[in-house]
Amino acid sequence: MSVLLILVLVTLGLLAAGAMGVRRLRPWPVAVRGGIAAMFTATGVSHFVGMRGTLIDMVPPALPAPELLVTVTGVLELAGVVGLLWHRTAPWAAGGLSLLLVAMFPANVYAAQSGLLTAWDDQLWPRTAQQVIFLAATLAVVVHAVRSRRREAQPLPADADPSPAHTGPR
Repeated sequence: MSVLLILVLVTLGLLAAGAMGVRRLRPWPVAVRGGIAAMFTATGVSHFVGMRGTLIDMVPPALPAPELLVTVTGVLELAGVVGLLWHRTAPWAAGGLSLLLVAMFPANVYAAQSGLLTAWDDQLWPRTAQQVIFLAATLAVVVHAVRSRRREAQPLPADADPSPAHTGPR
């Protein structure tokens, strides 16, 4: 639940900063990227500090080398954070993090069914809803980038003047 709060609070904080005049934070995808980056920073670091043992226990027994899998997914999460912070790589990073969320979902199911986590976190439906929210956030960044690139690639109509300074006949 705390990582969901990180995503929501950081995103809202960045949106507020954008509304108060911080130009770079005005576009909503930038705020969402910041929220996702903060969330994955927290989860990525937890692969190495604090929750490492719990995360290793969450790896389903059918998968080999749980310690290595936790290390690799932690590195991938932190690499995704770095990619989110640069606008040119953000869609690719968000796409990679989306795939990672899907790939790691079986560990969440296993943890919920095994009672490895406490209270709210060990319930499958809230955990699934939380994963859906995370996936929606990462995919929103990807979809926005794809739509933006398509708009930029569309040719101007034949009668349109591409120069913004042109205001009438010459």
